[in-house]
Amino acid sequence: MVTILALTWGSSFILIKKTLVAFSPYEIGAIRVAVSGIILAFLGVPAIRKMPLKTLFWVAVAGFFGNFSPMFLFPIAQQKVSSSLAGILDSLVPIFVLIFGFFFFGIRSKLSQVLGAIIGFIGAASLIFFSEANTEGSQFWYAMLIVLAGGSYAMNALVIKEKIPGLTSIDLTAAVFTFWAVPSLVILYFTGIFENFEMTPERSEALGYLSFLTIFGTAIAMLLYYKLIQNTTPVFASSVSYLLPVVAVIWGVLDGEKFSFWYILGGLLILIGIYLIREKKVNPKLVQR
Repeated sequence: MVTILALTWGSSFILIKKTLVAFSPYEIGAIRVAVSGIILAFLGVPAIRKMPLKTLFWVAVAGFFGNFSPMFLFPIAQQKVSSSLAGILDSLVPIFVLIFGFFFFGIRSKLSQVLGAIIGFIGAASLIFFSEANTEGSQFWYAMLIVLAGGSYAMNALVIKEKIPGLTSIDLTAAVFTFWAVPSLVILYFTGIFENFEMTPERSEALGYLSFLTIFGTAIAMLLYYKLIQNTTPVFASSVSYLLPVVAVIWGVLDGEKFSFWYILGGLLILIGIYLIREKKVNPKLVQR
């Protein structure tokens, strides 16, 4: 399951890049969430209707961090940040799981995990400050949007594990996308896509990439990811980030993106940090929780 997720999400960065040729970042994000919500509504609506209000609240919170905001942050950032660099920076997710788990959920960490978090952030900092993300002042902030998206995914994983562990992965996936489909449709309306849409060869090709990204990189991938979180732990589930940089960089190089020495150094530091913070074994009590 981890390998499937890594291949799917690792390829999403190049798909976003290809889609940006004909669609705005807001159109991409809104379409991904809205279409997924519409497809899953026949499961999501019944699931939402039977949820207690408290559970629905946490489902909405989890959806905002994991299924809504990152869908916009990545395409906005990739207007200025290469798909390779975006994939490497996204591997910070397990480090954010560790940090947020301690500060917001009281999950204690080992000294080696704290050291891993520090090394990981040094790696991310070297990537941002010494790669192309810092060649212009504006690009630095675009790179930080990728970091923000990684933190958002981490909070999503923790909320699911700590606040709504009882939902099935299917009900959870359907509910979050159905809930956030409504504001996504509103955003899509204000982009003007319904009034100004014109099918050109360029847009037709981009629509193919976006369709694949929406079905496999959004709806199906999130279903697998939520199941992995519920069956293991947030840090273990987010270990899918180990392979994201490899897949993203391979696609980027094949697409002609510049490969920097700092990608190697920063990526290695991030992966060393993630290795130090990961659980050596999955706690059976957490699995059966």
